Amino acid sequence: MGVDYYNILRVNRNATEEDLKKSYKRLAMKWHPDKNPVNKKEAEAKFKQVSEAYDVLSDPQKRQIYDLYGEEGLKSAELSSPSAFRDDGGVGSRAYRFNPRNADDIFAEFFGGSEKRVNGDGGVGCQGSKKAAPVETKLVCSLEELYKGGRKKMRISRIVPDEFGKPKTVDEILKIDIKPGWKKGTKITFPEKGNQEPGVTPADLIFVIDEKHHPIFKRDGNDLVVNQKISLLEALTGITLSLTTLDGRTLTIPVVDIVKPGHEVMIPNEGMPISKEPSKKGHLKIKFDIIFPSRLTVEQKSDLKRALGRADK
Repeated sequence: MGVDYYNILRVNRNATEEDLKKSYKRLAMKWHPDKNPVNKKEAEAKFKQVSEAYDVLSDPQKRQIYDLYGEEGLKSAELSSPSAFRDDGGVGSRAYRFNPRNADDIFAEFFGGSEKRVNGDGGVGCQGSKKAAPVETKLVCSLEELYKGGRKKMRISRIVPDEFGKPKTVDEILKIDIKPGWKKGTKITFPEKGNQEPGVTPADLIFVIDEKHHPIFKRDGNDLVVNQKISLLEALTGITLSLTTLDGRTLTIPVVDIVKPGHEVMIPNEGMPISKEPSKKGHLKIKFDIIFPSRLTVEQKSDLKRALGRADK
């Protein structure tokens, strides 16, 4: 007989139309290629077999020919309307050929016509249905991660229908590639990764970048800001600063000018990467906080008067 369509659909030869529908729904959901990204080729073949079996057995005319003549008889037969048989016992005038491209059409029609479609995880969505509101969640990143980039893995749990259409909870790992220079508020969207509910297209899952506090650096757009405390003596006589950058380098910064209140040193190209122009960076700004002594002795005051008095002349 060739291909055993009854065995493919896991039904007996006396299966009713309802039996065929139940079995097709279960197997089509199980083997839909979008639900099997790892074994996609095998899933495509199985999905086409299930679709072909349902296409034949759900059509009384095709099923009648298949039951009498088998697969070869069916595919060499000529189907006509209303009967595939001529009065002389032969067959009519239109040859039946199953086109594998019909598999998606059968699936769509089975779940309610051309307005239906399969979601990326094998669930059934509705193009014309209402879509659930987006679900936003914070994705907290360190300043180092936003400087260097990297990958984060987020585990999510959501409700999806199983192969019988009943709700079940599944866990999934989503991979997010952090690009150097991303800012707080950047959004990463995973379409339709929310819970699946009947008649509602699943919500988009949106991760919103949030920036973790850093003990040394503060971000200002594409620039990095460091508030550096120095003594009055250092402000007057100079200082050499040593800073460890977000990617682990050591910057040696000599400050030779007198540091006045509000003074700022800017180092070009040592700020945050610019995400849209990866080869460029912002600036590193060093702002000084001058710590004045709480008291001076008479001798110290006298020394300062002599030193500063000479400096003013």
